[in-house]
Amino acid sequence: MLETLTQAAIDESAATTFRIVLGVEYKGSRYRGFQRQRAGVPSIQECLEKALGKVAGGQRVTLSCAGRTDALVHACGQVVHFDTPVVRSMHSWVMGANMNLPGDISVTWAREMPRHFDARFSAMARRYRYVIYNDPIRPAHMAEEVTWNHRPLDIQRMREAARCFLGTHDFSAFRARQCQAKSPIKTIHHLELVEHGRLIVLDVRANAFLHHMVRNIAGVLMTIGAGERPPEWAREVLETRVRRTGGVTAHPYGLYLVEVDYPEEFELPKRYLGPHFLSALPDCRETRANPPA
Repeated sequence: MLETLTQAAIDESAATTFRIVLGVEYKGSRYRGFQRQRAGVPSIQECLEKALGKVAGGQRVTLSCAGRTDALVHACGQVVHFDTPVVRSMHSWVMGANMNLPGDISVTWAREMPRHFDARFSAMARRYRYVIYNDPIRPAHMAEEVTWNHRPLDIQRMREAARCFLGTHDFSAFRARQCQAKSPIKTIHHLELVEHGRLIVLDVRANAFLHHMVRNIAGVLMTIGAGERPPEWAREVLETRVRRTGGVTAHPYGLYLVEVDYPEEFELPKRYLGPHFLSALPDCRETRANPPA
């Protein structure tokens, strides 16, 4: 009898709770990553939860996200969800949150979704862009939004090397020591290197990523692009499955979470691929490591 009453209470509670999903973008330079940290350490999650709590009239809001970006890493297409009994229009969730957020975090859209949607576990793929500013002189502008590389980089060598990462592989050699993923085996669906003026953009989409995986791939490709290693070194590193063979982890500043893919049934809004200063680039989705000549 007690179990029946308890389940009835759970069902009633669920019936009066709404699952709200948000699109979020942020500049990560001032934060120690998305995930909430100990008291006094700034995080994206803490800022969002406080702002949304004010919109909810003081009700506590707890977020789940599609990807827990690291310290100093940015996002243009982060997706989060939370459950709340509070009734607000989707416009109110967006505008109310933004009124209470610092200028380097923005909510871009809001949708009410069915309870079986989960920002993390419903995701089919995630897409990142790593932006390299290739010039002998360090940039005074956007210094925390791009990774500066002073050595001339040969993008053709980088494209040749990048082909080996396509498909399903054990990426242990590109995995940080503190990575908590259960398996190092991931599938890269798309990997492309694009030149845009002084910028080189590494655009990569996979079913999931290991901790520091994109930054470690970027580090290997920049080493090859600078002529310090041959293109085949990328495959050699991959096949060792040993992290120390892969060289230096690239800086976090140039890394952006730009898109998360979900099943069509959820019909989430689609914005242009960021970051904003790259919005003129084509939205290439083909599974290839380099564009046609």
